[in-house]
Amino acid sequence: MTLKIKKLRQKAAVPATATPGSAGYDLSACIDSPVEIPAGETRTIPTGIAIALPSRDWGAFVFARSGLGIKKGIVPGNCVGVIDSDYRGEILVGLHNHSAESYTVLPGDRIAQMILLPVGHFEVEECEDLEDTARGSGGFGSTSR
Repeated sequence: MTLKIKKLRQKAAVPATATPGSAGYDLSACIDSPVEIPAGETRTIPTGIAIALPSRDWGAFVFARSGLGIKKGIVPGNCVGVIDSDYRGEILVGLHNHSAESYTVLPGDRIAQMILLPVGHFEVEECEDLEDTARGSGGFGSTSR
């Protein structure tokens, strides 16, 4: 299969994996000057690219880069961004700063990772009852783990 990528700006970086075993394609900041993200705030960072997924059976999901998230507290503001198969606009990444210090995104910085995953499509049926399971309606902590 092929993931088509369109550069919307000359400076945009085509997403790539860092190693042959990488699951995610790095998304880079396509900005002309540094963008400061104050502690506790969110800024939207453009990537300068648009994509075309091969079919409606695939979605692209934007996750944090582990180094930025763990070491710096910089993660996508919506936790995981969802890019639908029919979206053709620019991929934007809302980065939130969970740290106590300001963080600066520089032009070309790798800011997130995009993972392609299969997406199931189902007919939705409203019903009066659902079949029982061993867990039932037990919620958070109900399995005692």
